[in-house]
Amino acid sequence: MKRINLFTIIIILLLNAFITMALINRQAGKNVVSNDFVSPSTSQPNKAAAAKRINSITEAVKAVEPAVVSINVIKTEYVRAASPFGFGFFDFFGSIPLLRQVESIGSGVIYDSNGYIITNAHVVSGAAQIKVILPDKREFSGTVAGIDDIHDIAKVKINGNKLPAAQLGNSNDLITGEWSIALGNPNGFLLNDSKPSVSVGVISAINRNFAARQDRREYKAMIQTDAAINQGNSGGPLVNINGEVVGINTFILSESGGNIGIGFAIPINSVKNILAKI
Repeated sequence: MKRINLFTIIIILLLNAFITMALINRQAGKNVVSNDFVSPSTSQPNKAAAAKRINSITEAVKAVEPAVVSINVIKTEYVRAASPFGFGFFDFFGSIPLLRQVESIGSGVIYDSNGYIITNAHVVSGAAQIKVILPDKREFSGTVAGIDDIHDIAKVKINGNKLPAAQLGNSNDLITGEWSIALGNPNGFLLNDSKPSVSVGVISAINRNFAARQDRREYKAMIQTDAAINQGNSGGPLVNINGEVVGINTFILSESGGNIGIGFAIPINSVKNILAKI
């Protein structure tokens, strides 16, 4: 009787062990399937999260960025070098006039797919050589197709295929306090990157007039913005939330030369009138 009970117990234990192992293997199989199902989703960007980061500003930048160009300029200037003998052959007062080449950089925006670019006159005035660089890294030689030094607007022409063009807006209906986006290339010499930088602010004021300047340039009905504008941004576009160019970034008011949130742009409607004449 005892032998029968011992044999029965052994059988029961073996059956329990078998059932336990089967359950463990079954659960392990489920975990493998579950891991295979989850891993692909973790290796891909979360589309829902990315969609939340897209807004009107990013869409406006996307629309105009391909048409924002860097304008590298070489100008020839006269300088006066002191004579080592205390007097000069060409200058009675002891200095000799010499020529030197000066390199500078500005920005611009393609407004016509035939290769016409808006920039400031002070960017290209007196240029001996103009090189235009697009965000897609294409480079072109540029020529001044028209210039208005008084109102500080110039038209530069390049020859190329499939050129992007920004849409020009209406600066007559600007609202103080609405979003403004400034694009340009303030660090063109420092960064090996042809894509423009972007700064965001608001329209601080409109119709700002400035007194006459020694260089005879006139700045009337200017747009004031606190979007950061720095050296090298000159000639770049000021854009509204719809991705339309509403102004051409021109200068800042700053004792230090750096941006302090007081920048000015020429209204695009004034620019349109100037382009039609030059």
